[in-house]
Amino acid sequence: MASTRQTTEPLGTEPLGIAVISPDDYRRSLAIRALDGFPHGRIREFISYPPDVDSVTRVLKESFDVVIIDLDSDPEYTLNLVEKICADGATNIIVYSERVDSGLMLRCLRAGAREFLHTPITPVAMTDALARAWARRAEPQHQAVIEEEIVEEQRDGRLFVFLSAKGGSGVTTLACSYALALAEQSGKRTLLIDLNFPLGDAGLNLGVKSTYSTVNALENATRLDAHFLSTLLVQHSSSLWVLCAPTEMTSFHPSDEAIKILLNVALQDFEFVVIDAGSRSDLPATQHFDPSVTIYLVTQVGIPELRNANRFIKRLPTERGPELEVVVNRFDSGVQGIDEEQVAKALTRPIRWKIPNDYAAVRQMQNSAIPLTKEDTPIARAILEITASVSGVAPAPVKKKKSSSFFSF
Repeated sequence: MASTRQTTEPLGTEPLGIAVISPDDYRRSLAIRALDGFPHGRIREFISYPPDVDSVTRVLKESFDVVIIDLDSDPEYTLNLVEKICADGATNIIVYSERVDSGLMLRCLRAGAREFLHTPITPVAMTDALARAWARRAEPQHQAVIEEEIVEEQRDGRLFVFLSAKGGSGVTTLACSYALALAEQSGKRTLLIDLNFPLGDAGLNLGVKSTYSTVNALENATRLDAHFLSTLLVQHSSSLWVLCAPTEMTSFHPSDEAIKILLNVALQDFEFVVIDAGSRSDLPATQHFDPSVTIYLVTQVGIPELRNANRFIKRLPTERGPELEVVVNRFDSGVQGIDEEQVAKALTRPIRWKIPNDYAAVRQMQNSAIPLTKEDTPIARAILEITASVSGVAPAPVKKKKSSSFFSF
């Protein structure tokens, strides 16, 4: 059974068709009360779950722009209903629940739900969710298949990719320190994505733990949007957001298209996106990075590293390719027996940044999760110099801090 009521329509526009489904009077009333803050909808209440999922989903998709479903009365049935409605349809699903269960929330989003609201639902939260549904209704329906040209136009952020010429070059340490410093210097929304499979250490270096990982984003790339991505992130105390790599060994191999979607979604929501790409030398070629992207190629002064760096540089496009900046890590002038001029000759381009060799500072950072840039050291000053070239903000003087350890009692 169902009842219908209508809220005020905005002048000259069609109101949203909204279905509220719950067999529980109290839980249904929670959604209805929250809808009082949204004056532009035609609301229909369903006081029971539809008995035949397959037959009712066609009606829901054709008749309603938004379907608001109570999860708690029957979670498994709700998930099945959400998946059926979302298959080949443009209907926006809002699921609500009193449970604080991140696993269940992720299952709803994977099934296709656009929003997950916790009860009690405030009118502000409901209005914000419906405003996003309103905006999506105005978009062309063919955007289910994202055209690269459209996505590129929507990019607002800047992308910085840290890539290692050879494993063990310290790319993760530099990417993490850079991202933290950039977030703090600029004050802008900054995201670090760990694409260093199969086991990335960005979360460990930063001292953050996350239930979800880059794999969760890439496995659900076709349903990924800014809201879904936000549920997978963890925030560092510095304000930096992080999408961690899996904590367990994985054999997952993401497609090029999945990575492209992830990066595009991230760049729509963050002003700076930093990638720890490890030694994924194929990444720039598969993603077709344009001149707005900066690649920091991290190498060391050694024959194997320089050879690999040279090979990578030769593969980059000479026109309309990404900006490349060579970073020599653990640089110790004259000690390795190869001078700076020889390095530049081997790489066919000059060294842009030199990071001093400071094993003790890096080891302390790894054991304590205190960022390198919190200590006044040569390595900290070098990293802050790189980020200042992007943020345009001169690095503030760094005060000495007493270190602590994960292993202290």
